[in-house]
Amino acid sequence: VQLQASGGGLVQPGGSLRLSCVASGTIFSIISMAWYRRAPGKQRELVAFITSASSNTNYGDSVKGRFTISRDNAKNTVYLQMNSLKPEDTADHYCSAGTGFYSYTPEHWGKGTQVTVSS
Repeated sequence: VQLQASGGGLVQPGGSLRLSCVASGTIFSIISMAWYRRAPGKQRELVAFITSASSNTNYGDSVKGRFTISRDNAKNTVYLQMNSLKPEDTADHYCSAGTGFYSYTPEHWGKGTQVTVSS
């Protein structure tokens, strides 16, 4: 399974970014997908995950109400819409393919895309 994330960049506080992750080498429509992030000096954090048919989504407490995860199974792509960005959202964001409905178990990892929130 190959996962390629894109869409990161530098944005001012309060701004928005949309991350994308394209998957290949798997039957995308039957797997759950997730976004993680890791900031310097901090542990990896689950940002959000979404089940195969988009029937369930789950968010980390730090991003609830600001971020939205979605997917387009026809394009083998999962998205992360990030609004009201804060400096503490600065991190390397990367996607994962895995399993689970109420909880998520990662099985495959992609390389990250850097998000920097700064004025």
